[in-house]
Amino acid sequence: MPELPEVETTRRGIAPVLTGRVASGCVVRNPRLRQPVPEDLAGCIAGRPLEAVERRAKYLLLRFGAGSVIVHLGMSGSLRVVEPAAPPGAHDHVDLLFGDTALRLRDPRRFGLVLWHEGAPQAHPLLARLGIEPLSDAFDGRWLFEALRGVRAPVKLAIMDAHRVVGVGNIYASESLFRARIHPATPAGELSRPRCERLAQAIRETLTDAIAAGGSTLRDFVGGDGRAGYFQQQYFVYGRDGEPCRVCGGPIRKAVMGQRSTYWCPRCQPLRRAAKAPR
Repeated sequence: MPELPEVETTRRGIAPVLTGRVASGCVVRNPRLRQPVPEDLAGCIAGRPLEAVERRAKYLLLRFGAGSVIVHLGMSGSLRVVEPAAPPGAHDHVDLLFGDTALRLRDPRRFGLVLWHEGAPQAHPLLARLGIEPLSDAFDGRWLFEALRGVRAPVKLAIMDAHRVVGVGNIYASESLFRARIHPATPAGELSRPRCERLAQAIRETLTDAIAAGGSTLRDFVGGDGRAGYFQQQYFVYGRDGEPCRVCGGPIRKAVMGQRSTYWCPRCQPLRRAAKAPR
C-alpha cells in the first residue's frame, strides 16, 4: 500500500506541473472505487484553477478554491501526469483534465478514492479525526511521550494508529523502531522520555530518507512522474527475515503483530521486559 513517503513523492511530482492550471473537466471510465466517484465531478472542477496540491496523511488534496478533490491511492494505485490522448490501460479509471495535460488514476484493486468536498478538506469525515503529522514541527519526543502514556499496546501498533500519528505504515514503523533500537513488542506506555525522543527522531529521519529515495516500490507503485522509488534498497529489517543485520550481523527475525508482518534484530533491539517476545 502506498504510505506517506509514496504519497508525498506523488504530491511533489505533480504539484509543479499542475498547480495554477485550469481544470477543463474529467473522464471517469469506472466510478466504482471504494466509494463511487461523484457523478458531477467534471462540473465541480471545470473552469477552476488548481490552487495547490497538498497532502494530509495518505490523502492527496487538490484544492480548487471553494472545494477540493480528495484522492486516496488505495492498496496499489498511482497518479501519473500524462497526455489526455494517451491510451488508457484496463485499470486507468479516472482522468482529471487540464487542457493538454491529464492526471490519471490507475488503481488495479479499486480500493482508492476520488471525492469532491466543498469547503476545508480537513473537515471531511475521512480526515477530521486523523492524528499528528510526523514531519510537522509539533511532532517530537515530548509529544510522543505524552501521547503514549498509559498505552499498553505494543509500540509498533501504537505508532501505526492513524488517530495518533498519521502515515507511519508497516514498513516505516519497523524501520523506525530499528533505528531507535526499540523492540516492536515493547508496551508503548513503558517507553521513557529519552527513548521517545529517539523514536520520534527515527520516525522523522526514516520518512525523510524514504521521500528522498522516491518511496518504496510496492507492487506497481510509481510516483507522479512515472518513476519507481528505491527506498527498499535501504531497508535495515523489513522483508529481511533470516538475513544478517546490517549493523551487528545477527539474523533478522519476523513475527506477525496486529495481522502485519513485523521485522526486528534481536541483538540491536532487545526486549527490555519480562513478557515473552513474539517468536
